[in-house]
Amino acid sequence: MNRRYFSRLLSWPSVVLGYSAMQTSQASAKPAAVQAPSKQAADEHHLATMDRYAPLIGGPKITIGMLVYPGMFLQDLVGPLTVFDALMNKEIHLLWKDLEPVGNESPGPAALIPVKPTTTFAQCPDQLDVLFVPGGVPGTFTMMEDPEVLAFLKAKGQTARYVTSVCTGSLILGAAGLLKGYKATSYWDTRDVLKELGAIPTRGRIVIDRNRITGGGVTAGIDFGLKLVALLKSRVYAEAVQLYLEYDPQPPFNAGSPEKAQPLARQFLKDMFAGMRANAFATAKRAMQRH
Repeated sequence: MNRRYFSRLLSWPSVVLGYSAMQTSQASAKPAAVQAPSKQAADEHHLATMDRYAPLIGGPKITIGMLVYPGMFLQDLVGPLTVFDALMNKEIHLLWKDLEPVGNESPGPAALIPVKPTTTFAQCPDQLDVLFVPGGVPGTFTMMEDPEVLAFLKAKGQTARYVTSVCTGSLILGAAGLLKGYKATSYWDTRDVLKELGAIPTRGRIVIDRNRITGGGVTAGIDFGLKLVALLKSRVYAEAVQLYLEYDPQPPFNAGSPEKAQPLARQFLKDMFAGMRANAFATAKRAMQRH
């Protein structure tokens, strides 16, 4: 392994942690004259740290393709992306038809935080370690009937090491024919729609069936990302990433699933999403008629 080349690929906190440790040791030795270490000293410390943890951080480059599209939920994308970005020696592609920014609100006003794709479908690497699809309505329903998107996902899904999604992104995978006969989950109020797409609806924040990995709604993306990092690298590596992100959920209310939420809160959302459910079922049936 070319250590200097590999070190340039790293974005993980080892540089920061090593730098901080060096500062601390120098401060203890010379409290009256604290100086930042030289770049050479920081680089040498970083390379030494890499050597020490080579069994943990080594391995081939990991190539990740993440679909972005108008109308997706931003958190569906950003949660896993934050986790994946902590990987060493990785290559992440935000995939769309072109390189124009896509919005997380469609139709409607201009997106508050547009996302700029990095790679077109045509430029996507032939082999992906991870193919990922976020959810989000109404964009999900549009993608379920977009021939270009479905053809791209179907082609890449045949060779990807892991085919994955979060929230209603599983409905898009299903519409592309990638979940037939697989256990999968989705947002809690659309999970049963998966049956229309040939999948086996399964409760769970993260559902793994062979190389298909699907996460539940929205915030499950962080849990999903950590689980996938454990599969790609190791549990210790995933736990280090979790600590780096200080992901230690302590929600103020115990209402994060329909089983835990109080009846009024659950019924409110059921009534609000009645039209969405009907649309999801209708879209899924149309999608299956094309296969």
